Amino acid sequence: MPRLSEFYGIVITMYWRDHAPPHYHASYGDHEALIVIDDASVYAGSLPRRAMRLVREWHGLHQDELAAAWERARTRVEPGTIDPLP
Repeated sequence: MPRLSEFYGIVITMYWRDHAPPHYHASYGDHEALIVIDDASVYAGSLPRRAMRLVREWHGLHQDELAAAWERARTRVEPGTIDPLP
């Protein structure tokens, strides 16, 4: 599972050829949430409030890059990396 980014203890990953809707996995400690790329909604799981706020901030900065990474990953092409939050 390719790692797209990591910041403040949050790890963002995306599975190869994952199921719809287009999403990524955000992990923080023992917590994991699947985040929909189109609207940053939580598809499954949960994160602590502060971690979720940071993920949504990061998502807002990189939504186009996330959509492009999804397209690459679903065809088994390396999705690349995305800059973390500063």
